[in-house]
Amino acid sequence: MRSVQAIFVKQAKDMTKNFSVLIMFVIFPLVAFGMTHFVARGNDDISDTMFTTMMAGIFVGMALIQSACTVIAEDREKKSLRFLVIAGVKPLAYLLGIGGVIFIASVLSSLAFGYIGGFSQDEFIAFMLVMMSGAIASIILGATIGIYAKNQQAATGLSMPVAVVLGFAPMVAQFNERVENFAGFFYTQQINVVVNNFSEGVAQPLAVIWINIAVLAVLFVIAYVKKGLKE
Repeated sequence: MRSVQAIFVKQAKDMTKNFSVLIMFVIFPLVAFGMTHFVARGNDDISDTMFTTMMAGIFVGMALIQSACTVIAEDREKKSLRFLVIAGVKPLAYLLGIGGVIFIASVLSSLAFGYIGGFSQDEFIAFMLVMMSGAIASIILGATIGIYAKNQQAATGLSMPVAVVLGFAPMVAQFNERVENFAGFFYTQQINVVVNNFSEGVAQPLAVIWINIAVLAVLFVIAYVKKGLKE
């Protein structure tokens, strides 16, 4: 636990100095707020929650992957990750320390999305459940990609295609059945399924999301063991 706490404190301090990462947790809720209040509301052809659910999905699929990826790549670039592995810090401890900071920030952003969406109490709980589960998946995926990146610039290049696919596939799936079927295997689409039809429940989408998390966790451990000690 001490190693987790030390990494958590270190990352919290580093994150407050990284404007490019911090802004991601603010800009998506702000866009959702603006589009909801100035475009959706007052327009009978657009659902009041359309932009909230859209931006929330893109936030989980894009912002969190890139945030985690950038953080890990920064550690690799500064050789921090190498020293941590030499010091015996386990993959889980490292992921909990780094991911914990990003997760807490994502909770705050998700609360903002929930407020903007104006969900009922039950809808809000379901929304937070899938958002937090999706956040965990994206943090693990971003961390895995970050381990393979030599520096922050490379991290952006590696994470961007993945983030774009996962972030925008649910939006495209609303208009294309083939994309919908393909995207159904991914956690970001399951978030979209829940927030666009709360009456269907969250059990099945959560099951798919957590299967994604389990697979991604294994990939992270493999990446950490394989690349953690290398330049």
